[in-house]
Amino acid sequence: MGSVSPRKRPPQSLPPWKNANAAMLSNYEVFKLLTDLKEQRKDSGKNKHSAGQQNLNTIMYETLKYLSKTPSSRQTPEIVKEFLTAMMPHKLTKAEKLQLLNHRPQTAVEIQLMVEESEERLSEEQIEELIQMVATVLPGDPEQENAAPAEAQIEQS
Repeated sequence: MGSVSPRKRPPQSLPPWKNANAAMLSNYEVFKLLTDLKEQRKDSGKNKHSAGQQNLNTIMYETLKYLSKTPSSRQTPEIVKEFLTAMMPHKLTKAEKLQLLNHRPQTAVEIQLMVEESEERLSEEQIEELIQMVATVLPGDPEQENAAPAEAQIEQS
C-alpha cells in the first residue's frame, strides 16, 4: 500500500493575532471575529452551497445571536485593555481574568466561583474592589439595561 500524505492546511486568511489556535479568546474577540467574518462573506457574496457551509452559517448565526445579548457585544479593544491593566495588581491567572471579562461578576459569590482559591488569595476588600472595577470598567448587560427603563415605566404607571 502507498503511504498517505498528510493533508495540507489551506493558508490562513486571518491576521496572525486572530489565530484561534494561538490562545484563549474572550467573548468579545469571538464576537468581533464572527462579525468581521460575516461581513467578509456578505461582501464576497458566498452562498450556502454545501451542508457543511450551512452548518457553519448556523453556528455563526447562533453564536452571534447569543453573544449580542451579552456585555461582550459592547466591549471595545480599549475597554479590554483598560480592564486587563486594572486587574494587574490582583495577581490573577489569564484564565481568571478571562472569566471575569466574559462573565462580568457582580457579587462576591460569582468572584469566588471564577477565582480559584479566592478565600486564600483575596481579602474581602480585594473582592469588593474587583466587583467595583468590573462594574466601572466593563459595559453592562444590554438586556438588563433595556429592561430597567421598562420596569421604571411600569412602576410609574
